[in-house]
Amino acid sequence: MTNITTYLTQLGNHSDQQTGAISAPIYLSTTYSHPKLGQSTGYDYTRTKNPTRDILEAGLAKLENGTQAVVTSSGMSAIQLVFSSFDAGSEFLVSRDLYGGSFRYFTELERQKCATFHYFDDFTSLKNQLNEKISGVFLETPTNPLMNEISIEAVSELTKKIGATLIVDNTFLTPLRQKPLELGADIVIHSGTKFLSGHNDILAGAVITKDEALGEKIAWLANTTGPTLASFDCWLFIRSLKTFPLRFERQEENAKKIAKALADHPGIKQVLYPEKGAMISFYVTDATKIAALLERLAIITFAESLGGVESLITYPTTQTHADIPEKLRESYGLTPDLLRLSVGIEDADDLVTDLLQALAVFE
Repeated sequence: MTNITTYLTQLGNHSDQQTGAISAPIYLSTTYSHPKLGQSTGYDYTRTKNPTRDILEAGLAKLENGTQAVVTSSGMSAIQLVFSSFDAGSEFLVSRDLYGGSFRYFTELERQKCATFHYFDDFTSLKNQLNEKISGVFLETPTNPLMNEISIEAVSELTKKIGATLIVDNTFLTPLRQKPLELGADIVIHSGTKFLSGHNDILAGAVITKDEALGEKIAWLANTTGPTLASFDCWLFIRSLKTFPLRFERQEENAKKIAKALADHPGIKQVLYPEKGAMISFYVTDATKIAALLERLAIITFAESLGGVESLITYPTTQTHADIPEKLRESYGLTPDLLRLSVGIEDADDLVTDLLQALAVFE
């Protein structure tokens, strides 16, 4: 089988047989003519199907070893698409530590009495709460931002016994380090805005399934509700995937060096890094000095989001997780002394130097 790096590099190449174009064309047309009454070229309306989007979805399905991929206009629209596939009134088990936007959406679903969400902290609490009333289990592993990990395979063994759907957000580790569908998950979700596209210039989401019937259901819902990713963004996404393995390898290599440097600093209480991927969280010894630390950074940018070629640092308390009530988030460790770092592809020594000079505020 062709290596995934080769496959992604060649993604979309020579898809235009008429001209032999190396780069896949961008099909901007929203509608397509029918040869005759009752006949179709396979493309009718771009919300339903688009040639550029087809290339991207085929690439993402192969990347996760799935049978069907659907790309959407954002990571949150991907999550909304998946949860809309369940019946009203369904109950879910969800990671306690998770992205604040997901928590906000789940809270709104509960307010509307569309669904009920139960939260777990670890495998034991998940196992103790799992019963036949649960329609789906939603995992982040590692979690955002505390980097807690849980065995997808072990959870899958439990969900299969009761017929619950296992959904995994694989944004942090990506298919290069973790393939949830191979470990027993039914659905994989990505914020394609992050590592997959990796340039902080595309807003996108992705849903990948293993079961063909489930994939067809998700695709039908996408056509019905219309969270469509525009064809130009699909083309940018395809372009980005060509360098994805190279980018991620460099980001991970940098992250390992940074995690080691942070662990030895007296201003750091604890470094949270799962020894893979390019996301690091860390607790500082004095939360009152965080503002000064952020102002001193010269290379690393204080901003939301993650996964891009540029290194970004985030303060979850006021940014990505602000919608989680203060008392709740602090109860499980998301405290005001926590920072989250998305490591880019810059020179590792430059990044370490930038962090160390900023951490001088603790001296």
